Amino acid sequence: MDRLIMAIATGFGLGYLPKAPGTWGTLLGLPIYLALARLSLPDYLIALAIIIVVAVLTAGSAEKILDRADPGAVVIDEVAGLLVTLIGAPVNPIVLALGFIYFRIFDITKPFPANFFDKNFHGGLGIVLDDLMAGLYALILLQATCRLFGLN
Repeated sequence: MDRLIMAIATGFGLGYLPKAPGTWGTLLGLPIYLALARLSLPDYLIALAIIIVVAVLTAGSAEKILDRADPGAVVIDEVAGLLVTLIGAPVNPIVLALGFIYFRIFDITKPFPANFFDKNFHGGLGIVLDDLMAGLYALILLQATCRLFGLN
C-alpha cells in the first residue's frame, strides 16, 4: 500500500526528479486536465473534489512514510492546484501555458492566505491547502486574462 500511496503522492515518480519537483508535478496536471476537460462543469468539480481528497490523504501519508514535513517529492498538491487554476478554461495551448505559469508564480510566492495555510496547517491538509489557494489566485487571473484578450 505504501508503494501506491507514494506513486500517487509523487506524481508517479516525477517528484523525485532532482530539479524543480513542483514544476514537474504541475506538468503532470496538464494531461489530467485534458482528460477531464470534456466533462461538464459540475462533473469536473466532482472529479476535482475527489482528486483533492486523494491529494490530502496521500500527501499526509507520504509525509509519515518519509518522516519529513511537506516533503519536496510530494507533488500531488501541485496537480490539484493546477486543476483549480484550469476550472472552466478552454483547451487552448496559450491558455494552458498561461494557467501553468500563473499557478507556478502563485505557488512559489505564496501570497496571503496561501502562506498562512503553508505555515499553520500540517499534514496532508497543510500540504494541499496552500496549493489550492495558489490555484484560486491563478484561476482568477487566468479567467480575467481570457476575458480581456478574448481567449475563450
